Amino acid sequence: MPSSRSVVIVGAGIGGLTAALAIARRGFEVAVFDQAERLEEVGAGIQLSPNASRILLALGLAEQLQRHVVTPEELRVIDALTARVLARAPLGAAAERRYGAPYWVIHRSDLQTVLVEAVRAYPGIVSAHSPQGDIEHRGAALIGADGLWSSLRGSLGHRRAPRFAGHSAWRALAPAEAMAPELRAPAVNLWLGSAAHLVHYPVRGGSLVNVVAIMRDDWRETGWSAPADRAEILARYSAAAWSATARALLAAPRHWQKWALYDRPPLAHWGTGAVTLLGDAAHPMLPYLAQGAAMAIEDAAVLAQRLAETRDNPAAAMRRYERQRRSRTARAQRAARRNGTIYQLAGPAASLRSLALASLGGARLLARYDWLYGWTPA
Repeated sequence: MPSSRSVVIVGAGIGGLTAALAIARRGFEVAVFDQAERLEEVGAGIQLSPNASRILLALGLAEQLQRHVVTPEELRVIDALTARVLARAPLGAAAERRYGAPYWVIHRSDLQTVLVEAVRAYPGIVSAHSPQGDIEHRGAALIGADGLWSSLRGSLGHRRAPRFAGHSAWRALAPAEAMAPELRAPAVNLWLGSAAHLVHYPVRGGSLVNVVAIMRDDWRETGWSAPADRAEILARYSAAAWSATARALLAAPRHWQKWALYDRPPLAHWGTGAVTLLGDAAHPMLPYLAQGAAMAIEDAAVLAQRLAETRDNPAAAMRRYERQRRSRTARAQRAARRNGTIYQLAGPAASLRSLALASLGGARLLARYDWLYGWTPA
């Protein structure tokens, strides 16, 4: 149980676990509570852009992560109907030189496992199971890292429910050996179609390919892992609108899961007193920028810094953390929504989008995200 001087974290996802490590390394006792009995998570892939990987490296996790990550050599933007590559942005060594940290992709459960093992091994961090999510706050500070449907967010007065974004995301993993060479190459691939798009990249050392298909949809059940029908996704991504190569990719996985996408607008304030929010509890990210995990990891690093600077006044530290993070996370939320609109264009607008991307070129495409990937903790 937390002492009167410990920092209490509600939620043992990527953001909560990263915060536990970052704060403990600053000399605090940390207690992590989660509704799950075991600190683990299943799921598909995550893109760890340099703004996130540099923090994980600074936490001493390089060796553990290297066993699991894949370093994509490029981002490829592809026309869904013709399979023509519209733009190639360099990643790999070029991205690491540009931003001072690697661009990685990793299976979500591998990242979670690395973080869980680091938390369990670190002196001064304890974890506990809270079945109903009700935490007795006896620490010096309380951090809500309990995700999109955060109960702590509601207790702080933010009671408006998440809004349905009008899309569903389908995810699957397929053996790389079942894929054509161009589909299992070390690259992040973004296929742009009409009212739908598709992302895939290798994980698990290249042995699996992570596939995420996002489409307009009225289905809005909550949760992250509803079973999905393979025949339905092939029908949605029809041969009339999607190339044979893209459809072969979609046909490769045998099992699919899906989740409805929900969103929240930026908050004017995240907490009160010695209580604050972190990650999706504060600023949920639609997946069109691949920054949900990265923003939570950034939050964790900044919050640890601010707490260390004002050890005897955690409330002041949290207000400084919030002021530093609000504008950046709101910008990322807006950028993700804007990407979602662009990715889902149809008709003549989609044709103009493809022309614009082809003329922009990969290097300039990557440069548009310098503000995002080049970020470092102050």
